[in-house]
Amino acid sequence: MNAPADIHRLVSNLKAGGEPFAVATVIRTISATSAKAGAKAVIQADGTIAEGWIGGGCARAAVLKAARESIADGEPRLVSVQPEDLLADSGVSAGEERDGIRFARNMCPSQGTMDVFVEPVIPRPELIILGSSPVAIALATLAKPLGFARTICAPETDQELFEHVERRVSGFELEQEKRSWRFVVVATQGKGDEAGLRAALNAETDYVAFVGSHKKAASLIQKLATDGIAQERLDALKAPAGLDLKAITPEEIALSILSEIVLRHRGGQQQQLQDQP
Repeated sequence: MNAPADIHRLVSNLKAGGEPFAVATVIRTISATSAKAGAKAVIQADGTIAEGWIGGGCARAAVLKAARESIADGEPRLVSVQPEDLLADSGVSAGEERDGIRFARNMCPSQGTMDVFVEPVIPRPELIILGSSPVAIALATLAKPLGFARTICAPETDQELFEHVERRVSGFELEQEKRSWRFVVVATQGKGDEAGLRAALNAETDYVAFVGSHKKAASLIQKLATDGIAQERLDALKAPAGLDLKAITPEEIALSILSEIVLRHRGGQQQQLQDQP
């Protein structure tokens, strides 16, 4: 069995790296079980146990399935692995959920009962805002209570327009690889449109949007296509940004963009859940 220090160190490293994972903890055992109360395991998004121990094959499949689902939708799970006769006595069947508990059958000779709590650890979705326009400021303000980790990419002289954001970048230099859900909005509005859009399209993202008119976006897309930006990236660009809410003010435009991002984010989570085996 792995030492608690190893698990805690791995949890810290995964959090720092922005990787989603789940922690499974055995909270109760009855009769003979290979894992005892307090045993823990760190489970990655693909269902791999990265560290720890939660017992053998009797419980592993049910817990790993619960962990994958938990990571996909961000909701914890409680799994109760019981011998078949106890499930029958309780009037439940394997795979059934009742009162927040998912039941699974213990097929091992030990015939013990084990309850496991599965808790997801999901990095906050990242919202990267390029520019310092009124729409950019409104986006940063409205995104905070929605739980986004906000990165502001703007000239050093404009950074003071944004208060208490999680990360600041001077200019438009973006990390190429994403570590969690990543949504990028180019809200430069005339101050570095081409440079901002180029940086956004060259980064790995789940969503890229441009705040501006159809005409301006079309002109920029044509220029970037000529310069060699991949067509699939240009096709994925949402321009103008946001849902069509007939928005006029910066705050309304920001609301339309965040509404679209939330729709993409939640829809993507649901798709991940449906894709789970």
